[in-house]
Amino acid sequence: MNFLNFKPSRRLLCAAALLLGSGLAQADAVQSLKDFVREVKSGRAGFSQTVTAPDGKRKKTSSGTFEFQRPSLFRFQYQKPFEQLIVGDGQKVWTFDPDLNQASSRRIGQALSGTPAALLAGGNVEKDFELKAQPSEAGVDWVLAVPRQADGNIQQLRIGFKGRELVALEVLDAFGQRSLMQLSQLQTNVPIGAERFRFEVPKGVDLLEQ
Repeated sequence: MNFLNFKPSRRLLCAAALLLGSGLAQADAVQSLKDFVREVKSGRAGFSQTVTAPDGKRKKTSSGTFEFQRPSLFRFQYQKPFEQLIVGDGQKVWTFDPDLNQASSRRIGQALSGTPAALLAGGNVEKDFELKAQPSEAGVDWVLAVPRQADGNIQQLRIGFKGRELVALEVLDAFGQRSLMQLSQLQTNVPIGAERFRFEVPKGVDLLEQ
């Protein structure tokens, strides 16, 4: 599961203390998300992703790197267990599977609607999502984000912060499958070369345009 198409082949606040303290922490987590979207214009991080089947037993893990620049530029590079590249160039979202020798493209509006990539690389989080604080868990403050326009792909997202630092994204899809992406070594407002958000179909690769 990846964070764009949510197919099976490819998803916010710490342990509660006093009621008043918990309420303040939750409010702060929502504000942390709003501040992140407003203040962070670019970023890069490593990630590990765990996808859990609806029965809660079967799990798949993957890892890679993520880069973004507002508005609507991003790059997911899955490295393990299989390589896959997903690039948003502002107009289209490109997906490249080297093992299949296949690439595909979709218009960016269709590909990003209600997804974590839209949340990170988009422009107005409150326009696209309804936000609600949730109880804190294990040192992480969580925010629940429900897409305002349900398109059948996902039910909800959760965004995790430690203070003002974004550390996790979790998605529950329409089939009950849960995907947790944990970020590491996040760098924000760093210069990222424009070439990182361009994709050219390699020679001999089949292209499917959607």
